[in-house]
Amino acid sequence: MTDYKELCAALRALTDSVPHIIANLANASALLWESLENINWAGFYLKEGECLILGPFQGKPACIEIPIGRGVCGVAAETRETQRVHDVHKFPGHIACDGASNSEIVVPIIRDGELFGVLDIDSPVFDRFSEEDQTGLEEFSAIVAQLL
Repeated sequence: MTDYKELCAALRALTDSVPHIIANLANASALLWESLENINWAGFYLKEGECLILGPFQGKPACIEIPIGRGVCGVAAETRETQRVHDVHKFPGHIACDGASNSEIVVPIIRDGELFGVLDIDSPVFDRFSEEDQTGLEEFSAIVAQLL
């Protein structure tokens, strides 16, 4: 079980007084990759116009551009609500960047009412992400939003 208070404290320690957004996002994705069990992708997509563009991540190569409203990431961006998907194969319009992924959580990153992007985490395990994971990752994403 992940200790999200510790994970968030580690993120704050890594990014404190660091003004470089891409470096902070790279370290945030590496921190998630090293801290979470049973995941096969962790990273960010950044809003650019009406699309999400691949940002810093850990895992296999990924889709470069996702239209807002399409796939789990696009729906999270459009609704500005966390999408916790127990079985991605049942999600209408799911975009399969890695066929080994079976569950996914996507958390929108919002600052001052504006969508900056999304945090995306995939797992090869069905039903990998719990309510506790969602709450912890939403707190993690709120810290990321403060870095912008």
